[in-house]
Amino acid sequence: MMPSDKNNDIAYWQGMVIYQIYPRSFHDSNNDGIGDLAGITSKLDYVASLGVDGVWISPFFTSPMRDFGYDISDFCDVDPQFGTLKDFDELVAKAHDLGLKVIIDQVYSHSSDRHDWFRESRRGDDNPKADWYVWADAKEDGSPPNNWQSVFMGPAWSWDTVREKYYLHNFLREQPDLNVHNPEVQDAILDAAKFWLDRGVDGFRMDAVNHFTHNRELPDNPPAPKRPGQKPFDRQHHLHNQSQPETPIFLERFRKMLDQYPGRFSIAEIGGENALSDMKDYTLPSKRLHTAYSFVFLEAPELTVKTIRDAVESWSSEHDGWPSFTFSNHDRIRAMTRWSRNKNEENDQDFGKFLNMLLLTLRGSICLYQGEELALPQATVAYEDLQDPEAIANWPETLGRDGTRSPLPWQKDAPNAGFSNEKPWLPMAKRYNDLAIDIQENTPLSCLHFTRQILAFRKQHAALITGDIKFLDTQEPILAFERSSEDETLLCLFNLSEKPANTDITVNPDDVLFAHQYDGRSNILPATSGVIAKIMPHKTHG
Repeated sequence: MMPSDKNNDIAYWQGMVIYQIYPRSFHDSNNDGIGDLAGITSKLDYVASLGVDGVWISPFFTSPMRDFGYDISDFCDVDPQFGTLKDFDELVAKAHDLGLKVIIDQVYSHSSDRHDWFRESRRGDDNPKADWYVWADAKEDGSPPNNWQSVFMGPAWSWDTVREKYYLHNFLREQPDLNVHNPEVQDAILDAAKFWLDRGVDGFRMDAVNHFTHNRELPDNPPAPKRPGQKPFDRQHHLHNQSQPETPIFLERFRKMLDQYPGRFSIAEIGGENALSDMKDYTLPSKRLHTAYSFVFLEAPELTVKTIRDAVESWSSEHDGWPSFTFSNHDRIRAMTRWSRNKNEENDQDFGKFLNMLLLTLRGSICLYQGEELALPQATVAYEDLQDPEAIANWPETLGRDGTRSPLPWQKDAPNAGFSNEKPWLPMAKRYNDLAIDIQENTPLSCLHFTRQILAFRKQHAALITGDIKFLDTQEPILAFERSSEDETLLCLFNLSEKPANTDITVNPDDVLFAHQYDGRSNILPATSGVIAKIMPHKTHG
């Protein structure tokens, strides 16, 4: 039995497939080297042709771009680099005409230090917004209030010479943390959300939700075990600057507001060592957010049966809410490169097909990152071309974000592969040319066509969208599970290895409905292959 929303037994967002668009790197309509909203609108027919249910658009709001849009200086306007509010309205209208939902990022844990709220807050203890951010006095020796560390290197506190206090920033110093404990801040957040809901958006992807509140006593975080290559941030257990009990209370207030807009939903990003418990807590059915995803797959160094089972089985109870899963996004190295067993992974479209088939058969809602339909590998970005402040600060350890944000290739022989006629903000990866969309459109066996096929197959089978999941006891590298609805039960069988593998599970070739690399042998699966077969309820495996 699936978890139910108060408005629907099975809500439309359960099992939906969302295509993530990183605006700067999707398509440039005005040839300034930066992707924009009009560029997205011009390519929505392509997105709809994939068979996805909606788009998630990463931040396009007014910003100094120190963290490329995740440092927002106006929550209710479009940055001129990306266009205008009129451009956004046209995007929403076109998406809806194509049957696509529009989900936009909301960043509520922090703002830009250029936001008017922060400029007012730093004026002193007596101004109306003095408590809108997290301020604290220095210790007697002038040092920060505690030992909390920033995700982007260094202390999570910076000294402000105007107010003569420290302010908290879990990310860049240019991203001061909002004090979400403050009811007035909550009101402002809700007003910003309503602004976009009133413009027709269908939902929100909510950034860094477990960072919304902090322990107001400001105790030190305890140390975590050291590992080679760790950032200072990773050397602490984040007991006090993340995952505080006030966060779900605010989420309940947010959900009540969201429920005033029928058919809208929320998907949360939740990281950290307590991600699973936070996800379940923050998606309490009908009370808090609708669904959430973590970095469990985004940070997994290899693809194993245990990794998949642990991630998915953690959500097998109807009381646990509804999960979402993704293999790649704008913050982590692309799965094609992280998990590739082929040194020439840039041409390994078969592996890309395998990953998409696996992802799209898991129980949950799915986020498909731009380029995964093309089997794009991670781009290599030279030091002098880096844009990501984290990569620059921690060279050469954290290079994931620029390489996964390289522009999307549209036309092999066009300037910059059709992304822009001018030099892109990040270099266009040369190895992307042979994977360009126009090439794959004209190649029947391409990853692009395969992805359309598996998405169409998924839509035809309720078992794959909202059905139950039951894993079968298998040994590495064989992954097997059943997806069941009232009308059907499907066997999903995968070989995660780069070599053929034996399986005790017999597949009747006549029962195969969809397959990748499958050669018809009943008990041997080729390397990185997958099979979906129909089975009668009385034949389900033990």
